[in-house]
Amino acid sequence: MKPPYDITPLVLQLVSSISLKLGAVHARNLEKHSPQLRKHNRIKTIHASLQIEGNTLSEEQVTALIENKRVIGPQKDIKEVMNAVDVYKDLPAYQSTNERSFLKAHKILMDGLAAKPGKYRVSGVGIVKGSQVTHLAPPADKVPGLMKDLFKYLEKTDELALIKSCVFHYEMEFIHPFLDGNGRMGRLWQTLILMENYPVFEYLPFETLISKTQKKYYEALSKADKAGKSTPFIEYMLTLIDESLGNMLELRNGVMTEHDRVEYYLSLHKIEFTRKDYMKVFKDISTATASRDLKNAVQQKRVIKTGTYNKARYKAHKKG
Repeated sequence: MKPPYDITPLVLQLVSSISLKLGAVHARNLEKHSPQLRKHNRIKTIHASLQIEGNTLSEEQVTALIENKRVIGPQKDIKEVMNAVDVYKDLPAYQSTNERSFLKAHKILMDGLAAKPGKYRVSGVGIVKGSQVTHLAPPADKVPGLMKDLFKYLEKTDELALIKSCVFHYEMEFIHPFLDGNGRMGRLWQTLILMENYPVFEYLPFETLISKTQKKYYEALSKADKAGKSTPFIEYMLTLIDESLGNMLELRNGVMTEHDRVEYYLSLHKIEFTRKDYMKVFKDISTATASRDLKNAVQQKRVIKTGTYNKARYKAHKKG
């Protein structure tokens, strides 16, 4: 049975806006990010998704773990990050319409963190905030059937992937099929559904926007619960996706200031780089603009330059 939701004027407006932005992304070949930008965005996605669940590690610590460096922090938080890294790096290998693929992802994501990772719950569960039960999930014996219906909806419905990804995310949260890890699985699977249809979503960290609007995220889930349909959550998620694509296009359209470009580049690179490396991230700026950016950054002591002409190399100036 098709999950209940409405296609409201706002949903239509957001789908239209997102479609235009996706067209611009495709026209400018922005789906193909540099390896550095791809890595940076994946770090932001993992950090944001786990931060929502209470993980205390910083983005710098997540980066260090990915680079196989030693990090001091709670072992549970470190384990959460390493599990997420294992799942996200192999994300293209999963199939969004395959339930076994879904369970496999949960098993890896929650290994060592949940009692029976990769298995649906066999007991009742409710979400408590303060002294109130805000959500009582369906009985455990209904979970397998409800999840099979949800995967059938994904596979057989002709609805837009933009809509289906939001519906799946909400419905999965409502069913709450696992004792733990439901939130991160909902966000992971929405990313997978989207990237199978629009490759740019593999590296678009829209989860950072969820993290920044966490209160609204939970409010949208609650409103959908009260409405008995996922419409409020669809509107919320499409708004975030639209904003995330807009930020990406603005970044790559060259509307950033010289200062913004240098700061953004230095956030991606902790090692030496060349002007050519810099221009791989900012494809729309001229050689002269890149040279001016880096020359001024050297004068402002934001970067250190060694060598001259085509052998010049740069690295971030150590603060303090």
